[in-house]
Amino acid sequence: MASSATPGPFSSNSPSMPLFKGGPVMSKSTGQKSGRSTSRLFGDGQSVMVIEAPTARTYRRRAAIAFWVVSGVVGLLTAWICASFWPPVGALLFGLLVGAACGAVTFALIVAWPVLRVFWHWLPEITLAGSLLWGWSALMSSGSSVVSLLVLLVVVGVPAAVGPLRRRVVGWSLCLVVRHRLRVCFSAFVKSRGREAFPLILWAKPTPAGERVWVWLRGGLSLKTFADEGQTQVLAVECWAKTVQVASASPRYAALVRFDITRRDPLRNMVVSPLPDNLPDDFEGGAQTSPATPPFGLDLDEVPEVPTASKPSGIRKPRNQPDPSPSFAGTDNSEYA
Repeated sequence: MASSATPGPFSSNSPSMPLFKGGPVMSKSTGQKSGRSTSRLFGDGQSVMVIEAPTARTYRRRAAIAFWVVSGVVGLLTAWICASFWPPVGALLFGLLVGAACGAVTFALIVAWPVLRVFWHWLPEITLAGSLLWGWSALMSSGSSVVSLLVLLVVVGVPAAVGPLRRRVVGWSLCLVVRHRLRVCFSAFVKSRGREAFPLILWAKPTPAGERVWVWLRGGLSLKTFADEGQTQVLAVECWAKTVQVASASPRYAALVRFDITRRDPLRNMVVSPLPDNLPDDFEGGAQTSPATPPFGLDLDEVPEVPTASKPSGIRKPRNQPDPSPSFAGTDNSEYA
């Protein structure tokens, strides 16, 4: 029985117009399944992908290959080892069982890696949050509430009040943020080249100007991929920074690249020099001297004369080379050439 309602923009009977440019095309509600791993959140019309279908298919294919390879290798090695003290049939069956178990574990890890990778990317934040929750619970259960509040005030208030500690905490916090912002850019750059292996972010640390991040590039990428001026501007905008400089971090490995993220100019403020503290107490720093007057603290009579180096013996003058002679006004020196 046909419905008399007017089809809306999200209805399955509306014209086949994609909601987002370049997005997946929705299948009509004809009872057929599209085969895509989607989660229907808003009825029939709109779907949200947890994992992209091409990525899921790629990892399932890799997992199937890894399952057979690991099962065969582990099963044969186990059977060969057990055959020395078991019957051949029992050793073969036990090897097949162990190989199948190892292959199943490998299959599950590869299929679940797109989800596990998210937990790996957020591992520092998860560890830090867990440590803070555990410390707060242990603090509240170990003593009185007054002592717990005093300890909390010292732990939180001292870094907030002391400038160097506060800047250090903010610097390390920005290092955690920069890792995720760089990963967003890497995802866009790599997907535009039709690849799936993202660069591996190794380490990040704060610097006086911003942050410094070490990255290990995968196959298909190089330093020129990110060192272009247009790409560095995109990186700077994505990282909420002023500029980003990309350089090689190792003379041996071309895949090890360093990203220097500049947020501020460390030389903008006045730098206090420790050199005036090394001057003697009787030094008159305010006296002005003329260019002909020697500077204070120097006794030129005590400076020994440096003897002029004599011409070493045994060195012959090259042929066809004229002797150096002074040039006079109106004299043509070309005749000495």
